Amino acid sequence: MLRGRTRGSAGQTNRAARWRGLSALAVVGVVAVGLAGCSAAVGKNVAHTTHSHSARAKTHTTKPTASAAPDPAMSHLATAEPAASPMPSPTLTPVPAGTVVAQGDVASPKGSIHYHYRVVANGDNTFSVQYSNFTSTVPIPVSVTLIDIPPRVGDGLTWHGVGDHVLGGPTTSPTGSTASLGSEDQPSYLKALVTYSSVASADGVPVELGPNKVLAVNAVTWNVPARSTNVHPVDHGVRTYAAGKVTATTSSGAPESYLIAPGDITSVVAERFGISVQDLIWLNANLQVFGDQQYLYEGTTLNLDPDRT
Repeated sequence: MLRGRTRGSAGQTNRAARWRGLSALAVVGVVAVGLAGCSAAVGKNVAHTTHSHSARAKTHTTKPTASAAPDPAMSHLATAEPAASPMPSPTLTPVPAGTVVAQGDVASPKGSIHYHYRVVANGDNTFSVQYSNFTSTVPIPVSVTLIDIPPRVGDGLTWHGVGDHVLGGPTTSPTGSTASLGSEDQPSYLKALVTYSSVASADGVPVELGPNKVLAVNAVTWNVPARSTNVHPVDHGVRTYAAGKVTATTSSGAPESYLIAPGDITSVVAERFGISVQDLIWLNANLQVFGDQQYLYEGTTLNLDPDRT
């Protein structure tokens, strides 16, 4: 009996050991499966967490919070200045139509030619010359022109000036006519009214009446009213790239002309006189420049007086 119980106890003991082993294996399996599941879950969670962090990071980059420090790279957006308004176009108010700006009587030295002239504003910054009471006893056609440098009687005219106009041949009664000064805006630089022979050939006429011979020279006194403008040059002083000299001033003391120095640049010269490049070009219709920086030609003279455009 004692041996039977002993075997029974041993069998029970062996079965218990086997169950413990199986239970341990089962636990290990369960743990392994659990760990595998946890690993998968953790992997998913990690991936989800990483994706969420990335999303949050991306959101943070594009939409910083109010408490975030400002990005220096974006500061120019906050400090950008508004676009400048376009500069107004230069203007010059015309002398009223019908205003007489110069007039006088002409008589040739020998008394063979007489006439009266009047220079009249057309109201659009142009002028016309009205000739009246023209009489002539010379046997050739006679013409008239306005010139800046007066010739002398007897000279041969080499340039027909401004407003060149045929008055006519010998007359039996006074005649009249009108001539345009073309595109001349301010004619007061024209100092003399010149009467000359406009005969086509020297054949059969005295030498003193030959083609282009000057028959009379009359100084012109101008009285052109000042025209109002929105361009008012003021000399703010010599500077780099605008180191030339003001060579003349108007009666009010404003700069009238400017001698270009070596290295002068259009934009800086305009800045020196407080005007725009557009204004400078308007004042100087034939302005010539060279190079990408718009250098001006040394030794040339710029006009700065709006009334002389």
